[in-house]
Amino acid sequence: MMAMADEQKIRVLVAKPGLDGHDRGAKVIARALRDAGMEVIYTGLRQTPEMIVNAALQEDVHVIGLSILSGAHNAIVPRVMDLLKQNKMDDVLVLVGGIIPNQDVEALKKLGVAGIFQPGTAMDDIAKFIRSNLKPRGMATAG
Repeated sequence: MMAMADEQKIRVLVAKPGLDGHDRGAKVIARALRDAGMEVIYTGLRQTPEMIVNAALQEDVHVIGLSILSGAHNAIVPRVMDLLKQNKMDDVLVLVGGIIPNQDVEALKKLGVAGIFQPGTAMDDIAKFIRSNLKPRGMATAG
């Protein structure tokens, strides 16, 4: 059974929510995850939470990576998490990267964010984190 899981490509949506126009980091991460064997969909700049969740739903992704440098994470992330719940996408792993103050990390994790990656995180660490924290698909309906 492990062989089947390895054969299925991990699908990752990398998104730049809000008005932040700096996407170099998001593009570097997208390229690194692609190089690590994952299928990456990059949504581009200035995405709303609704656009991000709709894209994730259409692309049937396993992971959503939000790159936020603007400081708007406390407004954007709760909305994304709420929309994921509304769409019964509880099996999607949500990661946040960018400028996230240490005092906000715990609140984001309580919302359901699986991992928070601040500047300087090694790309290999992000790929390893995704592989080791990926949620099984549709387990709730199978049992």
